Amino acid sequence: MDLAIVTGAAGLIGAESVRHFAGLGLQVVGIDNDMRRYFFGEGASTDWSRRQLETRVKGYVHHAADIRDAAAIERLFAQYGKDVKLIIHCASQPSHDWAAREPMTDFSVNATGTMVLLEAARKFCEKAVFIFTSTNKVYGDTPNNLPLVELEMRWEVAKTHDYHEHGIDESMSIDQTKHSLFGASKVAADVMVQEYGRYFGMYTGVFRGGCLTGPGHSGAELHGFLSYLMQCARSGKHYTVFGYRGKQVRDNIHCHDLVTAFEHFWRKPRVAEVYNIGGSRFANCSMLEAIALCERVTGKKMSWSYSEQNRIGDHIWWISDVRRFQQHYPGWKYRYGLEETLVQIHDELARRAAG
Repeated sequence: MDLAIVTGAAGLIGAESVRHFAGLGLQVVGIDNDMRRYFFGEGASTDWSRRQLETRVKGYVHHAADIRDAAAIERLFAQYGKDVKLIIHCASQPSHDWAAREPMTDFSVNATGTMVLLEAARKFCEKAVFIFTSTNKVYGDTPNNLPLVELEMRWEVAKTHDYHEHGIDESMSIDQTKHSLFGASKVAADVMVQEYGRYFGMYTGVFRGGCLTGPGHSGAELHGFLSYLMQCARSGKHYTVFGYRGKQVRDNIHCHDLVTAFEHFWRKPRVAEVYNIGGSRFANCSMLEAIALCERVTGKKMSWSYSEQNRIGDHIWWISDVRRFQQHYPGWKYRYGLEETLVQIHDELARRAAG
């Protein structure tokens, strides 16, 4: 049977990938040792998601391995060999702020872990499609140099600029910029995934995501923007907005829409491709707009305050130009808009709270 390996399998994108590709008839093997708990605390643990996958997804096999453990990963890949047709690499340390606390851990997870997986794939299933969930933070703070205009609720790029209509494309430089340590470790992984494609002819795809979201997120203050915001909106917990007058803009893509993009790439793979992928002009919001949406969904005013100090590496304005992916895969379409996504997050949080 054709087999898919998913790293970070209990996380937001990993779990969605497990369900989706199992539904297409692949056997799915997951790798996840719940390092999210180590990064962000008990409330961010994905153990609940792992239990769901093991009980609800037929044939799912879970391995609590560390992607940095080359011997363990090599044994796993050797076990399945050329039956592996797809690798979806979602495991990461995903926070700017946390990376500065333990730079060695951040780099070892994001860069070394990716290298371990690439080499295992090359040795044991070189024809498999390798999909890497990268990030728009590989561009560092270069987007903050765009000509931005302050509006009542958000920043916008000037209407005369090439990026205004469709967003930022893949031609933007990733060099000579402040990335945050997290962004730099993801650059290392991103470039290595490309290199294994170009050097060894492997089918590798790099998806540089904006904000990835959906009801399956275990949101924390340092990662999982919309999920954590909705947690605060529901519970009354205080939320702090950092910098840029709360008008910084982020595009948000639902996990379902991202994973269906993965499917399109898997069915018709390419070598060493790079795609900006996010909500684009279809689904984006500023912090102020997101707070207003959460208040509308919950019917409650949020408790929040503003700090003038922005987070290092944060973008003032980011909207992904997804036209390159759409040109290569014209059958791919968005399904979930921003408010519908927030309603799903709200309802899932309520379900978890109810037990």
